[in-house]
Amino acid sequence: MKLGDYVQIEGEIYQAEVSYKPRKSLILKLADSSGYIFLRFIHFYPSHVAILSEGKRVRVSGEVRHGFFGYEMVHPKFKIVSESTPIKDTYTPVYPTTAGLTQASIMKCINLALTNSDLSEILPKKIYEELGLPSYELAIRHIHNPPITCDLEQMGIRESPEWNRLIFDELIAQQLSMRRHYINRKSNSAPAFKPSRSFVKRLVENLPFKLTKAQLKVVNEIEADLSSPFPMQRLLQGDVGSGKTIVATIAALQAIENGFQVAIMAPTEILAEQHYKKIQTWLNFLDLKTVWLSGGQNRNDRREANLSIEDGSASVVVGTHALFQEKVKFKKLGFIIVDEQHRFGVQQRLFLRQKGQNPNGIAPHQLMMSATPIPRTLSMSYFADLDVSVIDELPPGRSPITTKLVSEKRREEILERVHHACINGEQAYWVCPLIEESEALQLKTAIETFNYLQSRFTDIKIGLLHGRMKSPEKQEIMHAFKNHEIHLLVATTVIEVGVDVPNASLMIIEHAERMGLSQLHQLRGRVGRGASKSTCILIYQNPLSEVAKQRLITIYESNDGFEIAKADLSIRGPGEFLGVKQSGVPMLKIANLEKDIQLLEAAKEISISLLKNYPVESEMHIRRWLGDSEELVKV
Repeated sequence: MKLGDYVQIEGEIYQAEVSYKPRKSLILKLADSSGYIFLRFIHFYPSHVAILSEGKRVRVSGEVRHGFFGYEMVHPKFKIVSESTPIKDTYTPVYPTTAGLTQASIMKCINLALTNSDLSEILPKKIYEELGLPSYELAIRHIHNPPITCDLEQMGIRESPEWNRLIFDELIAQQLSMRRHYINRKSNSAPAFKPSRSFVKRLVENLPFKLTKAQLKVVNEIEADLSSPFPMQRLLQGDVGSGKTIVATIAALQAIENGFQVAIMAPTEILAEQHYKKIQTWLNFLDLKTVWLSGGQNRNDRREANLSIEDGSASVVVGTHALFQEKVKFKKLGFIIVDEQHRFGVQQRLFLRQKGQNPNGIAPHQLMMSATPIPRTLSMSYFADLDVSVIDELPPGRSPITTKLVSEKRREEILERVHHACINGEQAYWVCPLIEESEALQLKTAIETFNYLQSRFTDIKIGLLHGRMKSPEKQEIMHAFKNHEIHLLVATTVIEVGVDVPNASLMIIEHAERMGLSQLHQLRGRVGRGASKSTCILIYQNPLSEVAKQRLITIYESNDGFEIAKADLSIRGPGEFLGVKQSGVPMLKIANLEKDIQLLEAAKEISISLLKNYPVESEMHIRRWLGDSEELVKV
């Protein structure tokens, strides 16, 4: 036994007294044939004095420290015993708890559950034997009552065979669930769209740019899916500026040429309106009607839009959450496109899909888009029931973005840099995290910054954009910025997605240390859309936390959305990364997607044969691990 060790010892109390110097303490001298140690209780009750009296035999556990009289333990756990009291041959687990919930209460509930639960095997034993994993019952009992012979370090970092068994079981349940939804979807019906013979050809010929090889590849994948008689459910992912919108528009034309309507839903009015204007420009010469629907519309515009949706004259309907309101009735909805799909809740996506479900059970096709690249491990797990297309190539002519990390102390240099750029014909964004002053978060605000910059730079036009502005105001500001009537746009993170102004080549982000990697990457992607050399300056404030340092170093060193997404997943975990912590999608409880990649790959491979050969057992295993939440995975 040495200083710093956490040990359990047993002995007889040879001395017990209450000392009042330097502060009131109950001090006990515990001894056996090998020596003695002092026990010190600073917080104690009269009952402790009565229980812990001289001559009592006691078993204690705690950290060995150096005290005034020699070795001591402060506030050890203790138990009055006799010489015949057996010593437990297992460690005592310590569970995360909260105020009012004791370890003893938790242990009592767990022991009751272990006694009354069915811990038998469900899936074939050979699966686990081939991977060198123990039985389910042994794994559960081992984790809650670890034998003193076990490797505590392995147990602590969840790398023991017993932990691996439970991690593997959880991953198999997820893979079985996802795979089953994938198979079930293939058995449902959807309108089979013949490939477009006219619209797509005419659109591509009239575009002011050529599609990249990556875009053409994805166009072909989506066309094949839309030609099938079962619902497409495909995730289209591509980095910021990779050209997802034109790919989605080409797909929409296939549905329109087959006599169906298309709904395009985006999470913000700014992004939805950008899509609307862009798509309207592309489709106008085809004499196809594109309508706009949002919560900020006036009554007459919304009524007119709803009428054209209901009578079928609107081929494409672009909007926000307003698309799935009860008053919106599509005549013949056959294709749904959801942009930045992770920003919508499960129920919201379900409501929109139901708009296209007809009484015969024929469902619309669905394309989900994300500018946040999905790391491979997430794609294998949370998107295992989807077909995934990736645009991994940026259009030619995009200039690389230089990223700079600059301390708040060098603000004056940044101000001069921005002023010089705007005077010389460039445009810039200045992004702030908050709209108004907050006592809780002393951050630079958009309004404060706008007022200061206006008073400082009287020779350039400065605009302000934030989420609380009404839709017409936002539209007016963005229109002026796009037409170079505004040189510097001060904004909140409302411009994170969808804003496309090719002349903007300078991005300033305040308090970058407070933002997530995905958000920083999205904001940075608002520049670099033209031929001019573009720069993103991240202003940070010391002191920086370790997580903040990690984020800033990652965004500084990489422009690769997939590398950034991988780092973001590692820092934040899948729930926050996907934006589904509050959306009802069941998160993994014990598996770690980065650490447990080998078990995930094995689970994915095994799940296919399990569903085919052991359907009943697969259902039982899903229920054991996912319960009722399994139903939400399919949306």
